[in-house]
Amino acid sequence: MRTRSIRITYAISFCLLLLNSFSYAQELPQDSLSRWNIDYGNKGVLFTAPDDAFSLHIQSRLQFRFATPGDNDPVTFDDFNDEKNSVFKINRARLKVGGHAYKPWLKYYWEYELGRGNLLDFRIMIERWKWLNIKVGQWKVEFTRERRISSGAQQLVDRSILNRSFTIDRQQGIELYGRLEGRGAADFSYWAAVLTGSGRSNSENDDKNLMYFGRLQWNVLGDDLGFGGISDLQIHKTPEAQIAFSAVTNRSPFTRFSSSGGGFLTGFETQEPGQYRINQGNFETAFVYQGFSWQSELHYKEVIDKLDADATTQLRGYYMQAGYFAHQAISWWPKQLEIAARYANFNPNIDRETSLDEKSLAFNWFFKGHRNKLTAELSSFDYETEDAQLENELRFRIQWDISF
Repeated sequence: MRTRSIRITYAISFCLLLLNSFSYAQELPQDSLSRWNIDYGNKGVLFTAPDDAFSLHIQSRLQFRFATPGDNDPVTFDDFNDEKNSVFKINRARLKVGGHAYKPWLKYYWEYELGRGNLLDFRIMIERWKWLNIKVGQWKVEFTRERRISSGAQQLVDRSILNRSFTIDRQQGIELYGRLEGRGAADFSYWAAVLTGSGRSNSENDDKNLMYFGRLQWNVLGDDLGFGGISDLQIHKTPEAQIAFSAVTNRSPFTRFSSSGGGFLTGFETQEPGQYRINQGNFETAFVYQGFSWQSELHYKEVIDKLDADATTQLRGYYMQAGYFAHQAISWWPKQLEIAARYANFNPNIDRETSLDEKSLAFNWFFKGHRNKLTAELSSFDYETEDAQLENELRFRIQWDISF
């Protein structure tokens, strides 16, 4: 009942925002209404007031996926033994609304998952200065570049096997962020946030503890690659690179997060208020040049059970990923076709001989950039425990992602 009330509140707030824009339009002289600009671009349909005091963009996105055998990444050894069938599904169906109100630097954004009835993002951003911005609401925390980049702008069908265990995902709170541009290589971006630490749609914490997050990013060659996508669609004529370190600490009943909210890792099914202290760190790199793109992340996570004499479990994982538009070197290679590969390794407990490996190869055909693309992917998984080992478990997926 409480979740339903929250959704109703969000819906009412969104309706009030739209009504406010319509009221603003009605206050303008009739000849001004004809000067409202209606355009279509990368963010869908865009409505802009004649004096630029208000803008509204609306975009929808659909993601169709076929996978065999099964679609989910393996989590435990038993996942390889479960009977699996081929899957065809609408994996994501999103509605995105954003723009600015009153001032170009006072921005807002909403994102709703139509298939599951979830309000994913809602935030207000004050972006008046490049070096200092403020954001309040709910959003995907910028802890990892892989997770922060939209699922529609991924280089493979979906994110790596690390995402489930290491993502902070969506949280509610307040954040300061900006870019500090100095001379030469002295170019940095930063993010610092205080969050509830209880996951999506949880506006209240289970105790007085909050989540604290920070990210420092060095824009090595003077360009912030941002979170718009991984592939070098622009075919950069000069190299661009970034190195980033992020950290987060939190105490809550949860040991993992997802777009569904707070959850638990395997072996941590007990969820008492304030039971787990989570400390995480991530070191990542990114690089693009002449159609080639590179991205990597190295994760460490510590789970401390405060109700069990501070029993500590340490998790570790990393991935390396690269893509290339081969028409830069091969004359007959289609310009719209990108080849990409990823290797990922995950250890759910570094004190035990357990590891999961992912090796994936993908081909992207870009009809209209990431807004309309087809991806085919073949993955191989190896799972090793102290007692058993599985090798070369294969999975094939094909996906069409389209935004309009």
